[in-house]
Amino acid sequence: MQIGIYKDNLLVDVVTTNEMTSDILLPLLEELLQKYKISKIIYANGPGSHMATKITYVLLKTLNLIKDIPIFAVSGFELNSYKPIKALGKLYFIKEKETIITKSFQEKIEDNFFMPKSIKDIKLEANIEPNYNIDVV
Repeated sequence: MQIGIYKDNLLVDVVTTNEMTSDILLPLLEELLQKYKISKIIYANGPGSHMATKITYVLLKTLNLIKDIPIFAVSGFELNSYKPIKALGKLYFIKEKETIITKSFQEKIEDNFFMPKSIKDIKLEANIEPNYNIDVV
């Protein structure tokens, strides 16, 4: 998981962890809220891990309601140069034009997510709810 902090649309800090979102996101958010004045939140609403996306959405929506911090969403593809994103097993999400499909790859594809140096030109999603792309179990 990566969290980027931006000021005037420019990246000023990045927090990276390999811990489970369910274990670390709330303590990280508490720490960041003490350290920075957060005026808006942009999160990757998918595709990707259903559990991590759900947990992130619920925590951010709670912040939105309690602290009145606006939330915006961005596709995970914006944060990995439109490369395949792990779905399940050997399945990966890929974007073909405006459609997201799953495709099987025999070899493992490395995650190459990054925090953009600027968020000025990222394409925000109209819907901030999680974008699952495959049925939730």
